[in-house]
Amino acid sequence: MERLRGLVGMMGYKASYIKLFKEGTLLKRVEEAKKHLTNCQLCPHECGVDRTKSIGFCRINDKLVVSSFGPHFGEEDVLVGYRGSGTIFFGYCNLRCVFCQNYDISHEGRGDIISNERLAQTMLLLQNHYRCHNINLVTPTHFIPNILEALYIAVEKGLGLPLVYNSGGYEKVETLKLLDGIVDIYMPDFKYSSWELAKKYSKVKDYPARAKAALKEMDRQVGGLKVDDRGIGYRGLIIRHLMLPGGLEDTKEVLKFIKDNLSPDSLVNLMSQYYPTYKAYEYDQINRRLNFNEYKEAYIFAQELGLILD
Repeated sequence: MERLRGLVGMMGYKASYIKLFKEGTLLKRVEEAKKHLTNCQLCPHECGVDRTKSIGFCRINDKLVVSSFGPHFGEEDVLVGYRGSGTIFFGYCNLRCVFCQNYDISHEGRGDIISNERLAQTMLLLQNHYRCHNINLVTPTHFIPNILEALYIAVEKGLGLPLVYNSGGYEKVETLKLLDGIVDIYMPDFKYSSWELAKKYSKVKDYPARAKAALKEMDRQVGGLKVDDRGIGYRGLIIRHLMLPGGLEDTKEVLKFIKDNLSPDSLVNLMSQYYPTYKAYEYDQINRRLNFNEYKEAYIFAQELGLILD
């Protein structure tokens, strides 16, 4: 982490979207994003549904579903800092991971329907009352039109925290370009390098190709992670990889891709906290916890590649 420190003082940094707001570009992005509400092409499923009348793969219409929000201290240290990451958990997802540890939110949609104006108020509450270090949007892809409109409303009222885009990694490059200059920190999962595993466990065969293209676009926009002299991140790329039991070789391919294709100062969180939940018991290979030796070998491999690990 020392390689990331001391690049700029956080007090001197303004969230990227403020510039776009002042020049009128943010409002144009809101208008562009809202077109997807009547012909949704936001994610690789490209359902094309009119969400004011129907639902697509993600099972939501044109209204926001928020499960919970508040300061979160279980995220990466560079996001948590001293006052927590201001997380907003959105309902539903564009993946069908059989081992999802938040399946009640992502699969079952637990949460409340709220207005875009209410989301703007939530962002301001996280900034002004809780004094969080960032606004952390968890599983936001299918709600981008609502989020951007809420962001615009909140910026008008003084929002200025860095925006974290915390996603499952199944993204369209074209959609990410809508977020260029808006998102400060991208934090995608990179679940698999193998399409066989992606199809088996997340029900999307093209996940690896989509995730790799998305990671490159995210890196193009924000580059490697930058932190202030307190060690708090304000811009850049953080990649999460949850190791699966029996998936060591795929993990190594994921790590090699990061090494060979992304900024060397990107932060990698190699996660060991897998446990079988939801429908994982139906699959022999992942119906157990990750063992220590699997994780140790992967961690040493990542170190040998020279990756910066959380």
